[in-house]
Amino acid sequence: MFSERLVPPTPRSLPWPRRFFEQQRRLVRTHAFRLAAFYFLVFAVSVLGVLFFVYWTSADFVERQTEATLDAEITGLAEQYNQRGLSGLVQIIAARSAGDTGDGMLYLVTAPDGRPLAGNISGWPLGVPARSGWLSFAVDVRLNGRVVAHPARGSRIIMPEGYRLLVGHDISDAAAFRDRVKLTLMWSGLVALGMGLLGGAAMGRNLLRRVELVNRTSERVMAGNLSDRIPLDGTSDEFDLLAANLNRMLDQIERLMTVMREVTDDVAHDLKTPLSRLRARLELALLGPVDAGAQREAIRAAIDEADRLLATFNALLRIAEAEVGAGRDLAEPLDLAEVAHSVVEFYEPVAEEKGFSIILTTEPQVKIRGDRHLLSQALANLLDNALKYACGGEIQVRVFRSEKAVIEVADHGPGIPAADREVVFDRFVRLEPSRSTPGNGLGLSLVRAVAHRHHGTVTLADNHPGLIVRLEFPILAV
Repeated sequence: MFSERLVPPTPRSLPWPRRFFEQQRRLVRTHAFRLAAFYFLVFAVSVLGVLFFVYWTSADFVERQTEATLDAEITGLAEQYNQRGLSGLVQIIAARSAGDTGDGMLYLVTAPDGRPLAGNISGWPLGVPARSGWLSFAVDVRLNGRVVAHPARGSRIIMPEGYRLLVGHDISDAAAFRDRVKLTLMWSGLVALGMGLLGGAAMGRNLLRRVELVNRTSERVMAGNLSDRIPLDGTSDEFDLLAANLNRMLDQIERLMTVMREVTDDVAHDLKTPLSRLRARLELALLGPVDAGAQREAIRAAIDEADRLLATFNALLRIAEAEVGAGRDLAEPLDLAEVAHSVVEFYEPVAEEKGFSIILTTEPQVKIRGDRHLLSQALANLLDNALKYACGGEIQVRVFRSEKAVIEVADHGPGIPAADREVVFDRFVRLEPSRSTPGNGLGLSLVRAVAHRHHGTVTLADNHPGLIVRLEFPILAV
């Protein structure tokens, strides 16, 4: 199995409930579900934290406001007690307790024996401790003909001779407010959590959908449909960027597969003839009369054919090495003048034997970063082509700087028509119809592969007459 879909399909033969639970179980195992669950957990904790903070600050504000009101009331009563004494305090409490003021204030002044002297509370609340300070208690309030216990908050003050003063505030409205806030926040939290759950589910489904598009496209490509591509949403997000990169990768794979098929066809076509010729000569030597001279000639011819086949395969291997950079890097600084000088020096005897002269013109410090072996092989192929197809005269090799580092090889041969200057870089392409000149049509393919390996270009131009081959490479910064 080459791949597994994100949520593999459940067999249709299973009963519907089991199939549904099986799908959900597999969904839970996906990274998208875990990501959505984590998002929901963070969202839920954040929402609950905010709601708790809102409730706590609201309740604390109400409580502090009640205590501030009581503090102000106690301060005023203390001043009256200091000015008018116990009797004046009792009169004030009686006046403030008369009728229903609607402010929720509670008052009670008792004698040392606990007898109420004034106030709007019938008696000392049960369970209220004898100490001074803030306290909480309950008071009975008649409401619509029935007695209801309301919560209250107050402060107890012990006066001289055992008299006691209780000043409080009915906090039933504050408690109702806190309950309302609590209920509101609870429902708000439930709604927010529900929206977060839906948002997490939507996010997870969208993530699953987009990942599933990649998986399905990968499955179709592995099934043989190399032209299939991942659709883009047009959002320019990281998924679109990933899909675009994968599509470019698929374009490259399709191009390489197409080139590989073409190369395979070309190899089969160009090797069929020499292999057939080799086999025919060996058969003739086998079937003919026993003649040592004839057999030696047949073996020699077979070796020549085998050498040509090996040369073709070696050329293909060198092209592949140049295209993929197997086992080599471009870390070596090179002076193109030195590379050109060594290659020209090697070819000068062959050129003189064929009636050519090679003129080398170089500029100093034309440096690039590259592979000496591959560059020498590319230049050697250009000189070899010039020696094959030109009709004597000069072959000029120039090394100079322009915007880039340049090597030019110019001859005075028949040249190449402008319409064929792109085709000749393909493998096994030979413009000579008779194919009488030795060669396998791989020389310029290797030159182009070496140029691309060094991030350079190769172009062809007229030399009037003849051909100029121009190689350009990025200059190495000194």
